[in-house]
Amino acid sequence: MLLATQLERVFILKDKGQEVRLTDPEPRWSVEAVMNFYANMYPILTTAKASAPQIKDDALEYKFESVMGTKG
Repeated sequence: MLLATQLERVFILKDKGQEVRLTDPEPRWSVEAVMNFYANMYPILTTAKASAPQIKDDALEYKFESVMGTKG
């Protein structure tokens, strides 16, 4: 018999060279809704984009990366 389970979603925020691991506040929310939820605590998320999910350690990993460049 085949048994299917839904993978847990994990969100990784790259901020100033560090990676912050964020838990999924609500599995039914879209990735953009999760990003908006965390934007109050991490303002860098207001200009970030989410990468395509990757399966790692039995979890779907989404990376939030800033699209802001450096000047000069």
